[in-house]
Amino acid sequence: MSEGALSLGRDMNNSMNSRKNVARAERLQRRVDAGFVAKQFPEVASIVISMMYNQKGIQKSLPRTVNFFPSSYALFRVDCLSKDCSEGGFDLTQVITSMIKNHREATKGELSCEGNSPSSDHSAIAYEVAIQYAQNHVLA
Repeated sequence: MSEGALSLGRDMNNSMNSRKNVARAERLQRRVDAGFVAKQFPEVASIVISMMYNQKGIQKSLPRTVNFFPSSYALFRVDCLSKDCSEGGFDLTQVITSMIKNHREATKGELSCEGNSPSSDHSAIAYEVAIQYAQNHVLA
């Protein structure tokens, strides 16, 4: 193999690693910007998101559960599992903040992935959100 081909391979690999590092840094910054559940929502003891993940072309649904505690980042976004999806996921921030504002304990619904994929409507979730409020916090 020529030195040029080896150099090109290294450059491509470095470029891919660089993009992954940038994406990782951006995800971390979004978490930091969101703050912690305890700080943003002191009345919340826990949040549980239960969902059934459905991907176009796959017959079987995949159950997923994501738990948030006071020490968790208040970023209520779940990544898409489709390998062809870029910048995708399911943002439940508006659902959860509305529930907390209205002191609701449970809700359910459906969301489509927000990402880019060769096939439209490539994945979706049916979700249920349960919020447990701290017992020592007085609800209005």
